Amino acid sequence: MTSVIEIDLNQREVALLRAVAAGRAQLRAGSGGELTVDGAWCDRVAVHRLVTGGMIQPAREGAVGQLLPAELTEAGEFQLSDPTHPRD
Repeated sequence: MTSVIEIDLNQREVALLRAVAAGRAQLRAGSGGELTVDGAWCDRVAVHRLVTGGMIQPAREGAVGQLLPAELTEAGEFQLSDPTHPRD
């Protein structure tokens, strides 16, 4: 069993996780912090925190620089299940 650590997320980070869960986001392979939601680039600091925190990842392998569908990890799903996170 994998252990998941809860991290305090801000409203923007939670919104990004929701967009990833809804299938609206793409990560640039190899960047560690470039994400689009509905075609618009997102806050790189927030994205970097989610990637390095193990909450989002590319849904498949791809060439460096390629935009790939983003997906939640187990840690990202755990974060979204927290009822104390603010709603839009």
